[in-house]
Amino acid sequence: MPDFTGFPEAALDFYDDLEMDNTKMFWEARKETYATAVAAPMKALTAALADEFGEAKIFRPYRDVRFAKDKTPYKTHQGAFVAKGPATGYYVQVGAPGVRVGVGYYEAAGPRLASIRDAIADPTRGGQLEEILTTMQAFGWELGGERVKTAPRGYSVDDPRIGLLRHKSMTLGKSYGFEPVIHTPELLDRVRADWREAGPFVEWVLTYAKA
Repeated sequence: MPDFTGFPEAALDFYDDLEMDNTKMFWEARKETYATAVAAPMKALTAALADEFGEAKIFRPYRDVRFAKDKTPYKTHQGAFVAKGPATGYYVQVGAPGVRVGVGYYEAAGPRLASIRDAIADPTRGGQLEEILTTMQAFGWELGGERVKTAPRGYSVDDPRIGLLRHKSMTLGKSYGFEPVIHTPELLDRVRADWREAGPFVEWVLTYAKA
C-alpha cells in the first residue's frame, strides 16, 4: 500500500463539481479522478491507522435511492468507518467542504439505548461521560446526534443530564475544512491524534451500551 501523502485539491474539486452535476455521465467521465484523488488516498490513510484502531470500512460512493425522494446516484463525500461495536466507532470523510473526523454511536435502540440512558442517569457513570465531553469540546469537538424533543419515558425533565438523555445517537466531530494540512502527510498524524483523543468516549460507550 502506498504511503498517505494527503488528499489532493483534485479531491475537493471533484466533489464540488459532483454537487453541481450528480449524474452518471459526470461520474463516468471523471471516475479516474475519483480513483486516484479520493479512493486511493482514503485507502492509504485508513491502512496506516489500521494497526492501532482496526480495519476501516470504506463506504461505497453510490447512494441507496430505493426509498429516497432525492434520486441523485452518488454520495457527495467519501467516508470511512472503523467499527468498535454496534454502530460505534471512528469516522473520517473527505468532500467539497474538506476533511472531517468523527466518533460516536450512530444508532442505538431498544435495550442498548436503555442501557446507555441508565448509565447517563447514574451520577458516577453519567458524571464520567460529562467530563469526557467537556474535555473533548474544549479541544474543538462538536457534539451532535439525533435527539428526542421531550424527556424519554421514565426520566424527568429536571434530570441534571436531560440534554444527554435525549440523545438517540451521540456523535462528536471535528472539521479541518480547507486547511493546508489536509493536502499533506501530516493529516495522518492529526487523524491519529484526534481518534486517540476520542478514545475515552468510545470506551465509555462500549462499556455501558449493553444489548
